[in-house]
Amino acid sequence: MGPHYLSKLFKPQSVAVFGASDRPESVGGNALHNLLTAGFKGPIYPINPKHDTVQNQACYPNIEQLPDIPELAVIATPAHSIASIVQACGEKGVANLVILSAGFENEAGKRLQQQIAATAHAYGMRLLGPNCLGILRPEIGLNATFSKNQAQAGNLALVSQSGALCTAVLDWAEANDVGFSQVISTGDAADIDFGEILDFLAADSKTHSILLYIEGIADARRFISGLKAAARMKPVILLKSGRMPEGTRAALSHTGALVGADDVFDSAIERAGAIRVQTISQLFAAAKTLSDHITLKNNRLAILTNGGGPGVMATDRAAELGIQIPQPEETQIKAFDAFLPQHWSHGNPIDILGDATGERYRKALQVCQDDPQVDGILVLLTPQAMTEPTEIAEAVTDFYHNTPHCKPIFTAWLGERLVSDARNHFSRHQIPSFRTPEAAVEAFAFLSAYHQNQRLLMQAPATANQYCEPADVNGARLIIEAALGEQKTFLSSTETRAVMHAFGIPITAAVEVSNANQAMVAAESLGFPVSIKVNSPNLTHKSDVGGVKLNLHSVQEVRHEFTKMVERIQQAQPDANILGVTVEPMHPTSHARELLIGVMRDPVFGPAITFGSGGTAVEVLQDRSISLPPLNAYIAKKMILRTKVSKMLDHFRGLPAVDLDSIVDVLLRISDMVSQLPEIMELDINPLFADENGVMAVDARIRVHSREGQHTPYQHMAIHPYPAELSHKTQTQTGLELTIRPIRPEDAKMEIDFVKNLSKRSRYLRFMNNLQTLTPEMLSRFTQIDYDREMAFIATTQNAQDETIEIAVARYTTNPDGHSCEMAIVVRDDFQHQGVGALLLQSLIRQAKSKGLRQMEGEVLTENRGMLELAKQFGFRHKVLSDDPQVTAICLDLTSA
Repeated sequence: MGPHYLSKLFKPQSVAVFGASDRPESVGGNALHNLLTAGFKGPIYPINPKHDTVQNQACYPNIEQLPDIPELAVIATPAHSIASIVQACGEKGVANLVILSAGFENEAGKRLQQQIAATAHAYGMRLLGPNCLGILRPEIGLNATFSKNQAQAGNLALVSQSGALCTAVLDWAEANDVGFSQVISTGDAADIDFGEILDFLAADSKTHSILLYIEGIADARRFISGLKAAARMKPVILLKSGRMPEGTRAALSHTGALVGADDVFDSAIERAGAIRVQTISQLFAAAKTLSDHITLKNNRLAILTNGGGPGVMATDRAAELGIQIPQPEETQIKAFDAFLPQHWSHGNPIDILGDATGERYRKALQVCQDDPQVDGILVLLTPQAMTEPTEIAEAVTDFYHNTPHCKPIFTAWLGERLVSDARNHFSRHQIPSFRTPEAAVEAFAFLSAYHQNQRLLMQAPATANQYCEPADVNGARLIIEAALGEQKTFLSSTETRAVMHAFGIPITAAVEVSNANQAMVAAESLGFPVSIKVNSPNLTHKSDVGGVKLNLHSVQEVRHEFTKMVERIQQAQPDANILGVTVEPMHPTSHARELLIGVMRDPVFGPAITFGSGGTAVEVLQDRSISLPPLNAYIAKKMILRTKVSKMLDHFRGLPAVDLDSIVDVLLRISDMVSQLPEIMELDINPLFADENGVMAVDARIRVHSREGQHTPYQHMAIHPYPAELSHKTQTQTGLELTIRPIRPEDAKMEIDFVKNLSKRSRYLRFMNNLQTLTPEMLSRFTQIDYDREMAFIATTQNAQDETIEIAVARYTTNPDGHSCEMAIVVRDDFQHQGVGALLLQSLIRQAKSKGLRQMEGEVLTENRGMLELAKQFGFRHKVLSDDPQVTAICLDLTSA
């Protein structure tokens, strides 16, 4: 629970500036000037061998001549000089570097950047940049940038890959009285990137909201992990420009043609609990709205206005953003009729006419408040002849603050001079106020999206192999490996069906044949009617080339259509390798809806699953939703409901409702398949027929690729599944029966009870302070873990009332070096001295070793004899800290453990 390891980088007590200069146009000159004028209280050491003084400060020739070791070195010298500076800083013991300099764009520059990063790593230094604007921490007067702007203190953090955008935002913020807790420019991110920065900001008490500007992601797993950690604790809003490269992924399937990289990015952001905006103004509007801690249950908006035009404008924008505008029912209409003029709109938007007073607004707000169909209220005003903007603003404010459990209210007073006092009134009373109806609707949409994404964030990653009859993963993998051994890119029809059967996905039978006679035999054996489909690795979309013929009722039809199909395709596609056809039984479709389920491999985020309308026109309809695996039932249902075809899955024009659970089941099985089989690059199930009796895939296609050295489970995925395979039952030497398993988000209440049941001394020994209970931030941090770079095992047992209780927990978190981890363990007082801690520590060590970690470390209070003795039994080395004898550092070499 101590300071974050990046604290001295972003909150240093002393700074050295390499390349300090008197020239105002130089990067080093600007950086030093900003440090001197921003109010930084710690020592500032200009370094330049050509000068004795710079900007009236004593200047030093090199790092060796400084009177003290700075906590941060800011480097603004030419690129070719930086390697030797980094070497000197490492030898001197400097811990943190910010490299402002550019010049690393070409191949030689990239090699130089790699050399600098390797040198920093060898000395244990952390590096921000190169080619970055720098960092600001207004709270301590730190402005280690070469920007022309200063920043005032506030509670927003800004992290940007673009230094130019940072300067634009700082200029905008200065004019709009917006303050920052931290501003960080990542530049080329040779070392520190978004993931670690988000970890720091998540724990930073001065940061209440986080703004990100992103151009591209290098490490998807670390980015998603850091984003989830931050979004659990505070709103995170992203602005992303450009599209991730799609050239590395050929659109060889329907899914590949449908899904763009930006779609996958949006899906990743949703799963992480953050929201995405499109403009800088939206970035700050979303931050302002979310920082007010307004909650929404759904996205149904009532629009209250004194003019028809603004109400229509708001409605149009709401429709574009997918916000529901519920129409008032008879009860509400009668309530409005009781006090509104006869000509009010009788619908939503609720136009209460241009002569509306504050009292009329207040009564209308009460009706909306009482309407169970409404989740939030947008109040619009245009300053007409009989309008009193400030008086009405006061009425709205009074209603909001004096109504128990008042629904969220957003306001937009249109105009300028006549409404400025009203806007100021809203600002003083913390009611969201906007200048246009569209901006207010967007803010409501951001809030709705945020709360929906937070629900997605709280979903536990699904368990691989989560079914009563586990998938035959090894069998499916052997089939794929055999196909890869034959240099295949696409599995054959029978291989595809075998892999799908291995994961319990229903699909029609198919027989591959090479001539007309074999086709007739297959058709007669399967039973009529049948279909025949061309079998060629070169033809992705069979229907487009006339390669599908349905509803054949006799062997004569089969022979005739086989001959015609092969001749036609050979003439149209002379280069295609036609192996014959597949013969398949027709699936009855009188009630079926045609769906598509697909998988594509994004170059950054790995596999993505899509669901939507199926058939031959999928690219035209563009009806799909996307999510990253692993899915669970909640996420799968959400995917389905976000599509247009979902409206056809219920009772529709005399058709019975489809079995929705069977569609969810297939999505979960596909999620399991792509989680377990990294060789799958693309998959199409099109169409998937769904009716009241279940689902049946009638055509499928799988593209595969060798794993290319990926041997760590789930390495190909951005989100690590819940590792249920690590759960096991065991027994202590005293006969106590335990279940040891990884922690889950739904264990939050059990974790609170566990900490409450610890004695005061045990809590002190574990947390090194007088903690009484877990804060919400600590609770989410402890229970919603990454499973890839961290692990928490809990031990549970049954109490006298046959309830499952937590009695111990052990956890580790991987350190930034990627090779070591920090551990902690605690056992409930009434279950100590029974071997529980030893069993947990054994599981923890085994898991850390499986992740390739080489060292496990911890800090233990020297008085905690029990923990020190347990560590000694497992081979941990002990060392009392010289600067704090009350703490003993323990360390285990995992390579020999």
